[in-house]
Amino acid sequence: MLDTNIIIHRETAKPANPSIGTLFKWLDKAGYEKCIHPISTTEFQKYQDKEKLKFLNIKLDSYIELKTVAPLASEVKSVSEDFDENENDQNDSVILNEVFQERVDLLVSEDKKILKKAERLGIHDKVFSIDGFLEKVVSENPDLIDYNVLSVSKKLFGEINLNDIFFDSFRNDYQEFHRWFNKKSDETCYVTINKGKILSFLYLKVESQSENYADIFPTFSRKRRLKIGTFKVVSNGVRLGERFLKIIFDNAIQSKVEEIYITLFNKSEDQQKLIDLLKIWGFKPHGTKKSDNGEELVFIRDFTPKFLPETPSLSFPYISLEGTIYFCPIYPEYHTELFPDSILTTESSTEFQEQKPHRNALRKVYISRSINRSLKSGDIVVFYRTGGLYKGTATTIGIVESVIDDIKDEDEFILKCRKRSVFPDNELKSFWNYRSNRRPFIVNFIYTYSFPKRPNLQKLIELGVIKGINSVPRGFERISKEQFYNIIQASESNESIIVN
Repeated sequence: MLDTNIIIHRETAKPANPSIGTLFKWLDKAGYEKCIHPISTTEFQKYQDKEKLKFLNIKLDSYIELKTVAPLASEVKSVSEDFDENENDQNDSVILNEVFQERVDLLVSEDKKILKKAERLGIHDKVFSIDGFLEKVVSENPDLIDYNVLSVSKKLFGEINLNDIFFDSFRNDYQEFHRWFNKKSDETCYVTINKGKILSFLYLKVESQSENYADIFPTFSRKRRLKIGTFKVVSNGVRLGERFLKIIFDNAIQSKVEEIYITLFNKSEDQQKLIDLLKIWGFKPHGTKKSDNGEELVFIRDFTPKFLPETPSLSFPYISLEGTIYFCPIYPEYHTELFPDSILTTESSTEFQEQKPHRNALRKVYISRSINRSLKSGDIVVFYRTGGLYKGTATTIGIVESVIDDIKDEDEFILKCRKRSVFPDNELKSFWNYRSNRRPFIVNFIYTYSFPKRPNLQKLIELGVIKGINSVPRGFERISKEQFYNIIQASESNESIIVN
């Protein structure tokens, strides 16, 4: 079922949310019936513009309207009393009730209060935002992906089609955008292009301590900064936003900046989603920037070395040795799926385009039956790609965010793994049921760093990290700080990411 706000966005002359088209494409591909609630139909009839109402009613014929309305469940009444402040809120609860009563399978809505009410009712696995639904359907239906979201490319501005509709929002917000873009023709940017259409764009600029910030209030102190000059990602279910954030942080490390900042308007849902994403990764409101185009919001990210073990995403990509360090093997068939930046030179990069959500995500899931389940937030995991004496290599550092070991059933297991695991649903079911007396647990972690040089098993034995060829860990095994430093030095890693 589609919430009223989804239909309005879809059927208006100028949809405010560009993700709508992708949503409806996937609804058709995956064979979903699109239905609406009678309350939504009633809401539409309140349109004052009779001509627009006439065309809207014609378009509504393409949806299935529920013929009856389910009685309001007592649980929904209770949630309604706690959340609802007006008639619109009450109508939303009536719509949500159809999901709770299992008269419809899923509900897609951009209303944050509906999503919160669904969480309270325990039906959050059936109520989705547009992005949440796209992540679900893409991961569940890999065979239906008839397009290939290309890897992020580094290009010159002059190579980019400025007339692509992707840039319309920038043209609307900034009067001088066209002129500014052309002046950057010989500068570099990061872009994702699919079938000639731009899906994402990122421009970064390193600014010295002498930069003039007279138009920003409160004024900036003197620091070396990385400015996120232009950043936009089209929602498509493959988590490109997190992929681009890793590029931003990688550039910040390489450029040795003290702070990252971005200025942007908050006029659209896409801009609000970007703000929400930035906040997850430590960006905070600073103030405003005044220009001829209006007043923009300024968000900053402190990039001085520090580590927050309880919330490592806020201090990413820095790590600390105060916690426990683990060594963990991962099979080759899953390795590059989970760690695209850690691809080996013997693997073909063309086989690992980022068209799947788990490849782009910084936050990932590792499923394990390891005897050692005592991992905690802030712990370090060194991932090892198995393969024998010469092909087996240490490749990647991950930081633990949380461990889930009290999973009640198969459905909950699949729900908690689906977005960020390399496994499709059918393999997750097999993994859950492989041993009924020893269920798997979930490690949520952040994909933090790929080693520039990958020490193989022979080298790891020489370094004293592994005792011998037959002693490679089968699960999470602790290693010492000294052993970790031996890996860091052998891999020629950037030690500036280590706080202590």
